[in-house]
Amino acid sequence: MKKKIGAVLLAGVMACSMSFGLAACGSKAKPDFVMPEGGFDTETPVTISFYHTMSSSPTAAGRSLQEVLNSAIGRFNELYPNITVDHQQIGGYPEVRDQISKELTAGNQPNLAYCYPDHVAMYNVGNAVQPLNDFLSDGAYKNEKVTRADGTTVNLAMTKEQEESFIPGYWQEGYGFGDGSKMYTLPFSKSTEVLYYNKTEFDKNGWTPPTTWDEMEDICEKIDAKYNANEQSGEHVYGFGYDSEDNWFITMCEQYGSPYTSAEGSHYLFNNDKNKEFVTRFADWYDKGYFQTRALYGNTYTSALFTAATGEKTLMCIGSSAGASHQLPAADDTGKYPFEVGIVPIPQVDTSNPKAISQGPSVCIFKNEDPQKVLASWLFLQFLTTDIAFQAEFAICSGYIPVLKESVMRTNSVYAAELDGADGGAHIAALSVKVALEQENSYYTSPAFVGSSKARDEVGALMQAVFGKTKSVDKAFADAISECEYYS
Repeated sequence: MKKKIGAVLLAGVMACSMSFGLAACGSKAKPDFVMPEGGFDTETPVTISFYHTMSSSPTAAGRSLQEVLNSAIGRFNELYPNITVDHQQIGGYPEVRDQISKELTAGNQPNLAYCYPDHVAMYNVGNAVQPLNDFLSDGAYKNEKVTRADGTTVNLAMTKEQEESFIPGYWQEGYGFGDGSKMYTLPFSKSTEVLYYNKTEFDKNGWTPPTTWDEMEDICEKIDAKYNANEQSGEHVYGFGYDSEDNWFITMCEQYGSPYTSAEGSHYLFNNDKNKEFVTRFADWYDKGYFQTRALYGNTYTSALFTAATGEKTLMCIGSSAGASHQLPAADDTGKYPFEVGIVPIPQVDTSNPKAISQGPSVCIFKNEDPQKVLASWLFLQFLTTDIAFQAEFAICSGYIPVLKESVMRTNSVYAAELDGADGGAHIAALSVKVALEQENSYYTSPAFVGSSKARDEVGALMQAVFGKTKSVDKAFADAISECEYYS
């Protein structure tokens, strides 16, 4: 039997919040922040806790993400020696969410944490997340000052220059919670989707990578005609692979300007003719053997098809910009790659109004009865998100996109050299980031509310059902809406 609400909304926080509102759970609720007299106390020791998913294992760059974080904390402590940052890796993103949801009911949640928008929407059922508006350049604390250990006096709040250094789409994500006037998160590190293609094979055939979905259809038709006319059993060359059906559906909604979800009123809006039209179109492509998806391929990333030497394979793959290293085929004994990988933005409906998904963690601050902990958390979060050295080191080690504009990041010589050395071989991660940074005006995020993650799951499932012919288009959409509403 299905369980209404389900795993995403953890029993502890939801049992309390759904019955009474989390604030009604007694002393566990935290008060709104009030600036203490004298502002931030730089003399008294204060400890803050930070939950994240950063591993202690070395990355391909040779350093672990925790090493990068510890280095940044060292620089932060030179400025604020009274602040101790106790940070912990709590598994992956779902584990961070689950751990915090349990701790909220006991009032022992961390001071700040990695988050995705739907996590914040869940935490805010109990009004647990600290709004950041007062700490912005036009906020209530814009004239507050803090004197650092090095003797410099700086604004407590963000400066206008700092705010404008963020990639706009990443910055705006902090407002996506149904009330556009409140900002709850700052972006930390991001990824998007890009189109990887076999540049060697494309160049050989005189093809250019598609910029629109119409061009994608044309290229897929050419690939099918050239490579599959005499295919043998177990062999097939797909035009492309797509790693996320849910991202595909949501991105098409954005590109067409078609309703998907809303944070207010009727949440689930995706059962409409325009969305059925593009799903039907792509189902026809699937029947023709033009593409494969992760779920239909057996929950194996389609990069496995893109890098395959024989059998089933693709000449293009749409996947995460942070997964570029997985799109690189194995080199031979001489270090030569079987083909060069090209990377471009994903196809668009309208190239004059491009849309690409923004993914990757942001960070939120939790309310606390001790205002000094809130202030210390803010100073630390502000440092991590605006410090160019940290953003550069983290990006190089993780493959994620910095949240600051490319022009800002290029002031870091190490990072500038990394971007300039980008190629479709050993430096493919840098090429992926470079392409992603060039799309700074394309990024979107979907509305966040309790149940928004369920909508994502269901639209991915309906794509799979239609492509796999287990349901008609109308039934797949109707069932997806029914599942979302039952969950809510």
